Amino acid sequence: MPTIRETYLGDLRVECEHVASGTKIITDAPVDNQGKGEAFSPTDLCATALGACAMTIMGIWARKNDVDIVGATVEITKHMSASPRRIGKVEVVFNMPAKGYTAEQKQAMIDAANGCPVKLSLHPEAEQVFTFNWAE
Repeated sequence: MPTIRETYLGDLRVECEHVASGTKIITDAPVDNQGKGEAFSPTDLCATALGACAMTIMGIWARKNDVDIVGATVEITKHMSASPRRIGKVEVVFNMPAKGYTAEQKQAMIDAANGCPVKLSLHPEAEQVFTFNWAE
């Protein structure tokens, strides 16, 4: 059974269904590549997956270690390269809430984020910059 099923809708749009849950999303080509830019582009989803994966792995570490990271946010900026057209750089900024994290906890969360499967799966030429802002 497939994990994801996709249907081309025309006009550079694709409907993507997560088979197990039935959840659907639509992708659209970006304005700078003949699309309308009215939904996530496939490369937007890739950058989104990087941030979500890193935060999920941090959440797994936090849950195992009884550390509260609820309220943490991630801001992602994707930069495209022209030739070949691909993701050239993704900047991921983690804004961590003021919860009195120790230096050891902070380092463990940074290490967890850097070990996320999406980060490890992206092409090495796609620069990935993780920045952590720790509220005090």
